[in-house]
Order: sequence, then structure tokens, then C-alpha cells
Amino acid sequence: MGAIEDVYDDLDADVPFEEFEAAVEQKVEDMGGLADEETAAMLIAHELRDEEVNSVADIEPGMDDVKFLAKVMTVGEVRTFERDGEDEDGHVLNVEVADESGRVTISLWDGVAVDAKENVQTGDVLRIMGRPKEGYSGLEVAVDKVEPDPDAEVDVDAVEEYRVEDLTMGASDVDLLGVILDTDTVRTFDRDDGSEGKVSNLTVGDETGRVRVTMWDDTADRVEELEAGETVEVVDGYVRERDGDLELHIGSRGAIETVDADVEYVPETTDIADLELDDVVDIAGGVIETSEKRTFDRDDGSQGQVRNVRIKDDTGEIRVALWGDKADRDIDLADRVAFTDVEIQDGWQDDLEASAGWRSSVSVLERANGSGGGGRSAGSADRDVGQGGLDSFDSGGSSSDGSAGAAAAATAEVDGDEAADADANADSDADGGVVEFTGTVVQAGDPVVLDDGTQTRSVETSANLRLGEEVTVRGIEQDGSIDAEDVF
Repeated sequence: MGAIEDVYDDLDADVPFEEFEAAVEQKVEDMGGLADEETAAMLIAHELRDEEVNSVADIEPGMDDVKFLAKVMTVGEVRTFERDGEDEDGHVLNVEVADESGRVTISLWDGVAVDAKENVQTGDVLRIMGRPKEGYSGLEVAVDKVEPDPDAEVDVDAVEEYRVEDLTMGASDVDLLGVILDTDTVRTFDRDDGSEGKVSNLTVGDETGRVRVTMWDDTADRVEELEAGETVEVVDGYVRERDGDLELHIGSRGAIETVDADVEYVPETTDIADLELDDVVDIAGGVIETSEKRTFDRDDGSQGQVRNVRIKDDTGEIRVALWGDKADRDIDLADRVAFTDVEIQDGWQDDLEASAGWRSSVSVLERANGSGGGGRSAGSADRDVGQGGLDSFDSGGSSSDGSAGAAAAATAEVDGDEAADADANADSDADGGVVEFTGTVVQAGDPVVLDDGTQTRSVETSANLRLGEEVTVRGIEQDGSIDAEDVF
């Protein structure tokens, strides 16, 4: 057995011997006789070892060229751009590929991009070689070489239109149909170039689950035109992770539009009788008691608001505190309502209560009169609720003016610090005091801008932070900016 065969056998790479031998001969020729066949074979083997990765999940930013096998999930649109100092336009195409371990976006450029748009289809298996890097929506691989492999198999289903359960970290060019469960407001922040950025959130669901949608800049304004209960289609979204949960983001390339379609969302709720302190759960029930909205002053001089409702399912009842904008939701007696991601806390008179903060969503599943709106008198609140384990409930004696709900309203008499924490998820002293703030990096640089889903903060720090990274900062707040002493 020759030297080339010995090196090839030790390599154990997914490369035919004929290709390996040809590469060795080319290496000898390229080096002008400075390396013999054995040395050239070892150099080629070293290059191949560096390139081979076992799966998509093994790919990391900063690696040298990687080589892997993956199936095409979605093919984007070719985008054209002008190159500085050149007459010819450039072209780029993003293709999402996947194997059993995960998904990644590959970017193809110029002629390769145009050719791939014509010839690559969802479900094709590709052999890919390229350079991993942090891209617009997370990890991506800039392709140096790509070719189809019709004989190879990758055991993963291609998805043309996503459902919530299909979303995975790194997915891009995501089209998803869902019903709006809850909406938030537009928040603004300053970028280091002096421009103003905008961000907003809403929650959508389908028959497989729900997901929080984050909209940026011009798209953020769409939240003011959308309402809970409408069916929407997210176009060209991308998936990121926050606090262990996946979120669907919409940037400048994406959109969200209302559509005439029926999408069913059925929450998987926990029975009220099974709730325990510190649980974060989904609950649903019929409204048997409501209170008036209450306002309170925070330590920083701003105002917060809270409203309490009591719901009942066939196992028990519980008071739900609605903080911030959620206190403005149109909820009446006998409505059937679902609350997601609520935290179970100690309530008034040692009872448990559910806190619906900025991460929670509030969805009116069914109005008291079976239509899309309108209230109902307390005397008619006895009824069979049907879905979600709610057989019936009785609101006898309750009234929408809060007189019979005085006990529920009493929980609004909370300490200002606690109310501020629950509403804004931030512990803030007056300007000039030490504060602690947790959020996602929406602008990296000087200053850093963090967003916690409710508000944004400008942070002065020398720490090297990346877009999309979640961090907690602690330091002195002056003029609305935090001078971070600790970043963790």
C-alpha cells in the first residue's frame, strides 16, 4: 500500500479516494515540487479534517472553512446591491438548510446566487463548504462551494410554511400563519448613530402552540393597526432565543399582514387547583369578578397601573393581577379568558394569585354573549363554558363596578417597589441611584442599548457584548443612562 493510501485510510473522511488522490497530485503541482506525495497527502488530510463537521449543530462562528451535508428548508429571494467602486451589481441569496441536529442559513453570492435561485428547491440535499460567521439573523455560513447530492439522505422534513412547533433557533425566511393573542405598544430607543429605533411585540398562536413576535423599526408600527383575534401571516421572519424561549423577529426584510383565514389556538392550561407558588403557567377560566383599574407611583416618578379579575374553572378560582397595558384589556364578567406565562405569587390573605406581567399574554377566547364583544349582567353569568375544562361558573353577587370585588381591588394596595418590579421587570431607584436591569442587546457599541420587552435602556460599558445576547447590568443611572459597574 502506497503513502497516499495510508494517509487516506487514516483520514476516515467522506471523500472518494479518487478525489483525494487528484487533490494530492494538484497539491504537489501547486507547490512546484517542494512537497512529495506523502507530504502533500498529509496536507490535504489536514485541510479535510478542519473542514469536516459532524452536524449543523457543530458549526460555530470563527471556525475555518467547514464542510457539511444538509437539506434545503427554504429558498429566499435574490437581493441586488451596489458595490462601492464597481459598475456591476452584487447579488446575494439566503437559503435555510437543516439536518437532524438543527438549522442554519447559508448565503450564496453573485452568479452562484442567481444560479441557485433557478435550480435549488426545497427538499434538495446539498454538500456545502463555507465560512461560518455571525450574520443578520444569527449564525450563517458564507458559501465558497455548494453542489447537490441526489444520492445522499438527510432525515429531516422540509417546511415551506411553518407552524409554531416547527420553529427552531436560527431559522430564517420564516412564513407563519397565526391568530393574534395579545398586542403590546411601540417602544423607542436611541442608536449610537443618533437615529431612533423602534420595537414592539405581539403574541400569535396556532394549533401547535404560541410564540412571541418582535417587530423592529418601521414594522414595529404595525402593532398599532392589529388587534387580538385577527389572523395574520408573518413573512420572512427569523428566529432568536431569549430567556430560553424562541422568539420570531421581523426586520426590514419581513412583514406581517392580516389574512382571511381561520386559525385555531387552544391553550394547554393548568387546572387552578394544581397551581403552586412560583409556577409560571398558562391558565384559563370564566371571569366571575372584576375590579376598577388602579394607578400607583413608582420610585422613579413614573406611574404604573394594575387591574384585578377573578377567574374560575371546574377545579377552583384565582385572582389575576393585570399589570401595565394589560390593565386596559376589555375583559367583562362571564368572558372566557386565557392567561399565558403568568407567575403564581402570594396574594391577599395568603391566597395564591396570578401575576400577568410584560411576558404574559391575555386572550379573550369567548365573549359572555358568544360574540366578539359586549358585557353581561351578573345575574346572567351562570352558564356552561364548555372548552378548557370549564363546566360552569357562578358570578353571583359580583358586579363590574368592583363593589363586590373589593377584596380583589385590595391587592392593588401593594408597595410601590413591588408594583414597579412586576410591571417593568426592573429594579430602579431615583435618578443617580444604583439600578439593575436585565435585557437583550438590541444595539452593540457605544452606548449599548438593552431591551427587556417593555422598555429600553442605554448602557455605558466597556464589555464586549453581541446583538441578541441577554445580560444583566448594575450601576449608577444618570440622565436615563446606566453607567454599568457589573455586567453578567
